[in-house]
Amino acid sequence: MKGFNFEKNLNHQSHAVESSIAVFENISFVQPAEADKNFINPAFDFLSDWAYPQNLRAVQESNGIDEKIKRNSNIIDIMMETGTGKTYTYTKTIFELNKNYGIFKFIVVVPTLSIKAGTIDFLKSDSSREHFKEQYGKTLHLHIVESLKNNKSKKSFIPPAVTSFVNAGNFEKNSIQVMIINAGMINSETMQKSFDKGLFDKYTVPFDAVGATKPFMIIDEPHKFGTSTKTWENIQKMKPQFILRYGATFQGYENLIYTLTAVDSFNRNLVKGVIGHITEFDSGKNAVVKFIDSDGTEASFELTENDKKKTVKISKKDSLKKIHPEMSDLVIENLNKSTVVLSNGLEMKKGDKINPYSYAEKLQETMIQKAIKHHFEIEKSLLTRDVKIKPLTLFFIDNIDEYRNKDGYIRKTVEQYIELEIKELLKTEKDVFYKAYLEKTLLDLSITHAGYFSKDNTEKDEAIEKEINEILHDKQAMLDLENPRRFIFSKWTLREGWDNPNVFQICKLRSSGSEISKLQEVGRGLRLPVNEYGNRVKDEQFYLNYFVDFTESDFVDKLVNEINQKSGAISIEIVPDKLSDIMIKKICELYETTEDELLEVLDSNNVVTRTNSFKTGGFDFIKQNYPKIFEGVNSNKVRKATDPKKRVVVRIEKYQELKDLWEKLNEKVILEYKFDNEASFKTLFTDFLKAQKDNFTSDGINERISKIEIKDNKAVANEPESVYNRKTATISIMKYSDFLKELSKILNINIKTLHQSIIDAGTDINKFLNQTTLRIIKQNFDHYLMANAIDKFSIEYKKVSNNIHPTKLTDEKGNVLKEISASDVGVLFSDEGVAKSYFFDELYFDSDLEKSNIKTEIKEVIVFTKIPKNSIKIPVAGGKSYSPDFAYVLKFKDGEQKLNFIVETKDVNSKDGLRDEEKFKIKHAEKFFDGKVKIEFRTQFSNNKIVDLIKEISVNE
Repeated sequence: MKGFNFEKNLNHQSHAVESSIAVFENISFVQPAEADKNFINPAFDFLSDWAYPQNLRAVQESNGIDEKIKRNSNIIDIMMETGTGKTYTYTKTIFELNKNYGIFKFIVVVPTLSIKAGTIDFLKSDSSREHFKEQYGKTLHLHIVESLKNNKSKKSFIPPAVTSFVNAGNFEKNSIQVMIINAGMINSETMQKSFDKGLFDKYTVPFDAVGATKPFMIIDEPHKFGTSTKTWENIQKMKPQFILRYGATFQGYENLIYTLTAVDSFNRNLVKGVIGHITEFDSGKNAVVKFIDSDGTEASFELTENDKKKTVKISKKDSLKKIHPEMSDLVIENLNKSTVVLSNGLEMKKGDKINPYSYAEKLQETMIQKAIKHHFEIEKSLLTRDVKIKPLTLFFIDNIDEYRNKDGYIRKTVEQYIELEIKELLKTEKDVFYKAYLEKTLLDLSITHAGYFSKDNTEKDEAIEKEINEILHDKQAMLDLENPRRFIFSKWTLREGWDNPNVFQICKLRSSGSEISKLQEVGRGLRLPVNEYGNRVKDEQFYLNYFVDFTESDFVDKLVNEINQKSGAISIEIVPDKLSDIMIKKICELYETTEDELLEVLDSNNVVTRTNSFKTGGFDFIKQNYPKIFEGVNSNKVRKATDPKKRVVVRIEKYQELKDLWEKLNEKVILEYKFDNEASFKTLFTDFLKAQKDNFTSDGINERISKIEIKDNKAVANEPESVYNRKTATISIMKYSDFLKELSKILNINIKTLHQSIIDAGTDINKFLNQTTLRIIKQNFDHYLMANAIDKFSIEYKKVSNNIHPTKLTDEKGNVLKEISASDVGVLFSDEGVAKSYFFDELYFDSDLEKSNIKTEIKEVIVFTKIPKNSIKIPVAGGKSYSPDFAYVLKFKDGEQKLNFIVETKDVNSKDGLRDEEKFKIKHAEKFFDGKVKIEFRTQFSNNKIVDLIKEISVNE
């Protein structure tokens, strides 16, 4: 895997970016002095301009946010839940602010070094830089503020990152300046003291120098920066024009303009679902040890077991068996007045609780065995696909030596179960790739796992350094299919600032002690996975499997409650006495009505009294007529492993009418390109290259000569016009032979054909020998093949097997199933009725457009079905596929004529009718059916009603 491929226009991210940009529309600028304009951001005069509060109100209203605005506050809040791409969103916002308003100096503030490292890795990655450069023609120039070490010079100098950030000018046309700083550095003496030599002989204090640039500031994890703290006070010393705060948690909102709640994230399939696996002892072993207090010499613990309590005091080096016999192998290693450190490395603060039985090896071994067995079940499923996804499992442990030592208990147990599972799989595995992958794993079990612990930073073991680099900085290497590493071990160090999209399991071998957010715990594995090509996979349901011991038997319930409470969902279980202000607000938002109109309806139906107390049956009226206000996280998205999966019943009597269409859709085919000979293909590729000349870009070096002069007692950068307009001096970063080999590999085209086509097209390819060109050619040629298939060359669908069963609706013998997994037809549920002709008996859906289709009764429809997810993919030229969402069987003219109708739903408004790509895909689908089944295709947008599309067909029949 060479890198992740970021999607440009994910709706939830684009909406957040657009909301932020809209805040600044039509606010007047205060221009900096002539001498300063190259080094200072344009300044918004927001305090005296009424456009600012008007924009805030307009954006809030558009996004359904009912929060007070603070017109004199320069803080703007964007709430996005964990795993939905906050870093990507604020990075895109930086580029848009530069594009729209010329802002070119930004500060990104992060709370911790681990989050700082993750942020830098994202912003510096080739994938990220290439992605944004393609859209904006610019890259970010990072200035990373680090602590000053080993400064042997007698003179003191402002930190280099601050100096380079302040000195950077907007004449660097292809760069946007971004300074990255963590809370520790903000509070350091380095940023606040006066240095011997200042910037422009004026600013000797770093904070003052930074503030002079009028920066825009991004704050990540705003709950870590309380406005009453010293850190916040120091942030103000950098005099940010505006502070954009991005986070899942806030201590209090300022100007909130966008929300993407946890419920939204789960229900809209923007993150993985969560399945909790709970490992339990036999009954009667529910004991809790709580650290109560310490005087620095003795620590007091409270044991609760079998409804009895006792308090025990223990000194340093004493065994915890004084508290409970199951803790005989633990001693107090260290203690002070607020903290106790146990011999296994666990640090307990006052109020922290642990369970003595959870330290028994039997429980730990059981959890390891379960997690590894389940990992290989997931792995087999994902690595035997046509397009593979490599899963990872993350273990949290508290005894580092038991993992790091070659004879450590955890290490030996893990390798033992890995070996057992692989040998068992190899007895029956037939998939060529996966069998080879398993065999490679057996050669050296030690490379199947890796660990990162804070104490590793002090060690210089080369193998450990490689592990750490992969875990922390090289996600691509970790996900490479040639790399057998798939198990990661850590001691909560990875809880913040780290994630890998392909973490499918987290196994918490020991209690984390303190009560932390459950969402925060699962957050390391919520992101949707990427496939072997670095593309995000979003068209199916994935789950994060979370393994805990019996001490957290209520883990799933706590997670569900936290998701719903944080998102403002109202509980349907607790019957309230009156209609609350929150209920009124949510009804008005979700049903687009006013409070007066709502109260009029409730009064006429005898629902509430004048004080809004419920009359008899009043709450039932609210539940029945306004069900959306009770929609929390869908029960199929967060559940226990022991919970039965949600199933939806099939109306099997309707299958005979659907059978012909369904079996044709499920034919196993390959797409063949029909060229007469290599020469005809070369002609096609040559024509493609001729059309692409303006799309290639060169990676080059800009030569710029700037002279610093002093005018009016201020420093100015003087750059001659002749140099300013000089063309980019191009450089080749690949050899032509390497370029051809790589292009041949990604396009699967003969090297000689490529070479001759480049010559015949007259393309001076030597200017463009870089990875960007390879990516552009691949992307555009795929589209070119799709657009010209059928017209410029022919394609053919060749059946590869006569056996189409089983399918998502039938068993191995072709018999229709009585029920299927509900998540295959929708992650959202409504207890509203479905149309009589619908194939399933309950309403599961993924969008409001789908919901409307499923409820709509249409006379001409015999049967229709939502096509289960990931079941139908008709191959399309260029490596794409056509995946319809609904299949209809219709009858017209008194039932004499039968017609099949395929619909692809897009829950967005159509602007210019069908996009070209959709038209091309439909052409392929028509070729796939090739007249064997009478069929019509349509793409349905949110402004199309299904009944109108069917009426349109009936007119033509």
